[in-house]
Amino acid sequence: MNVTNAVFPGPEQLAAFFTGAEDGPFVMVNLLRFKPHAEYADGSDADLTGREAYARYGAAVQACLAAVGGKSVFAGAVTELMLGQMDEPWDMVALAQYPSRAAMMAMVQSPDYQAIEKHRLAGLEGQLNIRTKALPVA
Repeated sequence: MNVTNAVFPGPEQLAAFFTGAEDGPFVMVNLLRFKPHAEYADGSDADLTGREAYARYGAAVQACLAAVGGKSVFAGAVTELMLGQMDEPWDMVALAQYPSRAAMMAMVQSPDYQAIEKHRLAGLEGQLNIRTKALPVA
């Protein structure tokens, strides 16, 4: 299995995701890997870890999610691997619920989100985003 972490989706991935069928609420699983040290474009806050920079983003993104009807469902540090094998585990798992693809698009295009994305970029080495849909419970 080949796994490639990224900070931004490529143009094809982005287009495919946001032009996909609108089928209501979903939960985005975020598998996150942090930089050892924060890397802000302006050189500020060089004493922060990547995790600390991302925590600034994580705290601020709550309002952006709420503004489009979304919410944070779970966030936690990866502490160990029980099953399977990988070269390097992710540092954190975060789950965010969105009411629709359009809501997610509105969030990432909003000025409030654009203002906090610098913390995400400063702290994040790479990630996987996995869109999930709830299955009916028997």
